[in-house]
Amino acid sequence: MDQKRLFAAIAISIGILLIFQTFIAPPPPRPPAEATAPQRAAESAAPLAPALPGYREAAPAAAAPARPPAQSLAIEAPRLQGGLNLRGAMLDSLVLRDYRETVQPDSPLVRLFAPRGGPHPYFAQWGWTAADGRTRVPDAETDWQASGGPLAPGRPVTLSWDNGQGQVFEIVLQVDENYMFTAEQRVRNDGPEPVQVIPWARVRREATPPTQGFFILHEGFTGVLDGRLREWTYSDARSEAQKRGSGPAFEQESRGGWAGITDKYWLAALAPADQALATRIAYRYVPEGGQDRWQVDLVPAGAQAVAPGATAQLATRLFAGAKEVTLLDAYRDRLGIVHFDKAIDFGWFYFLTKPFFYALHWIALQFKALGSGAPFGLAILVFTLLIKAAFFPLANKAYHSMAKMKVLAPKMQEIRDRYKDDPAKAQAEMMALYRSEKVNPASGCLPILIQIPVFFALYKVLFVTIEMRHQPFFGWIRDLSAPDPTNLFNLFGLIPWDPPAFFHLPAWALIMGATMWLQQRLNPQPPDPIQARIFQWMPVIFTFMLASFPAGLIIYWAWNNLLSIAQQWYIMRHDRAAAAAKKALPAPPAADGGGKTEGKERKKEDVRV
Repeated sequence: MDQKRLFAAIAISIGILLIFQTFIAPPPPRPPAEATAPQRAAESAAPLAPALPGYREAAPAAAAPARPPAQSLAIEAPRLQGGLNLRGAMLDSLVLRDYRETVQPDSPLVRLFAPRGGPHPYFAQWGWTAADGRTRVPDAETDWQASGGPLAPGRPVTLSWDNGQGQVFEIVLQVDENYMFTAEQRVRNDGPEPVQVIPWARVRREATPPTQGFFILHEGFTGVLDGRLREWTYSDARSEAQKRGSGPAFEQESRGGWAGITDKYWLAALAPADQALATRIAYRYVPEGGQDRWQVDLVPAGAQAVAPGATAQLATRLFAGAKEVTLLDAYRDRLGIVHFDKAIDFGWFYFLTKPFFYALHWIALQFKALGSGAPFGLAILVFTLLIKAAFFPLANKAYHSMAKMKVLAPKMQEIRDRYKDDPAKAQAEMMALYRSEKVNPASGCLPILIQIPVFFALYKVLFVTIEMRHQPFFGWIRDLSAPDPTNLFNLFGLIPWDPPAFFHLPAWALIMGATMWLQQRLNPQPPDPIQARIFQWMPVIFTFMLASFPAGLIIYWAWNNLLSIAQQWYIMRHDRAAAAAKKALPAPPAADGGGKTEGKERKKEDVRV
C-alpha cells in the first residue's frame, strides 16, 4: 500500500467534506421581513394560533372598550433578568446576564425571549384546553393576578384566575440560580359538577431566526422522546407541515424526555417534572401574517378529570438559557431529565467529543486558577501535547518507517526504472525490498489516521460548546470559537479595506500552512512527478480551506504540526546516527569462507602435482 496515495485519498475526503459544508449545506433561511409599525401593533393584539385541538382564544368584541396595558411581573435571578406578561401568562422577556452579543465588554446582553409586537417574538406560555367543551379556561387575553414577586430563587410566585363557574386556575412559578423554571399548573374545582381539562405548556417563536447553515450543527426543533433524540430543522419542519396540510410537523407520545427549540448556544426546552409521566410532544409550523411561526407543545397523554372539591395539577420544567455542558449534565443527573446533555450537538464523535471537552475544561480551570488570561487557549496546547504523548509509541513507529522509506527512496526509484514495463515484477521487487529492510509502507499513514478523528472532535468542541465562545488567546485572538480576524490581503489591517470572504487569509492560517510545508519536507517524496506536484500544493490548499475555521482549531493544527516536526526530526536524526555507526563498524572476519577457499586451492595444487 502506497502511503502517499492513502494520504491523498484522506486529504481529498476531508476536502470534499469541507466543500460540502461550505457550499452544499442548506443556506440560512430568509430573514423575516421587517414589519411596519401598524403591522407590529396588529400582531401584538392578535390572538395566538391554536396550540391544541379545542383550545379557544378570546374573540375580540365588535366595539371593545380600551383595556389598560398588560401588567408584567419582574424576574430577578442571578443569571437571568426579564419579565412575565400577566396577560396570557407568557414568559416573554428574558435576558442572560452572563453573556454579551460580542467580545466588546459594553455590547448588549444576549436576549433569549422577546415579547410579541417586536421583530423577533419568542416566549413560553402555560394554559389549559377544555376537554369537556364547556369549562371556561384562561386564554391569551386573560389577565392573571400575581401573588408575590419579583420572581427569584427561593421566592416563588403564584398566578391565579377565577373563571366564574366555580373553577380556580393557578400557576405556581419558581426559578433556580441558573436557567431552570418550574411551573405547577393547578385546577381547583369548587363547582357542583366534574370538569375535564388538559393543561399544556409551549414554547413559541414567531419568526425564523438566522442560522449558521452548517450541516455539522443542528438548529431548530430538538428533543429526546422515549430515549431517542428527535431533531427537525426549520426547513424540514416547514416542508413536512406543508405536506400534511394541517396538524403538527411531528408528534409523538413519550414517557418522560424533553423537547424544545435550540440555537447554536441557546435553548428553550420543556420537560415534565415527573419523568415517568406519559406526555404528547408536537413540533409545529404555523404560518401567519406572512411570518413563519414555530411552536413546541407539551401536554399530558390524557385529560384531567377534576371532581367537585378536588384539585388536579401538572408540574413542568422550562429551561431557558445557555447550553453549558456541565449545567446540562447536572440537570440530567439531579432532575432526572433523560439525555438532557444531548441538547448540545456533539455529533457522530460524541464518544470522543465530550471527553475532549471535559479534558480541555479541566485543564483550563487549572490555568484559570493560576490567573491566566487565556485558559482555554493554553488548554488546547497542553491537550495537544497530551494526545501526542498518548500516541507517541505508535507515531514513533510510523515515523521510523517514514524515515526508512526516505532512505530507500533511491532504491525504490531504481526498481521502478528497471521494471517500468513490468508493473507486476516491480511490485514484487518492491515488496521484497520492504521485507529485507523490515519496512511497513502503510505504517506512515497512522499519524494521519489518528489525527482525523481528533481533528473533527476538537472542531466540534470549539464550534458547538458555549464555554469556548469569546475565549481569548494571546495576541490578536479574542475568540477561539471565531475565525482569526487578521487578513493578508489588507496587510493585516494596514490597508483600510475589507476583502470579500473568499479572500480571507489570516496570520494563524499562514503559520499552519508553513508548519504543514515543513512537515511535508521531512516525509519521503513520491516518485511520481505528478503526485509530487500535488503534494507540494497541499499546504497551500489546506491554508485557504481552513482559513475561516475557528482560530482555536487552526492553533491546534499548527501546534500539532510543530510537535510532529520535532518528533520526526529527532527520529530521523537518531536513525541517521545509527546508520552511520553501523557503517563505521569493521567488517566481520570471514573465517569459514577463507578456510573453504584455502582448501579449494590446496586441492587444485594436489591435482596439478
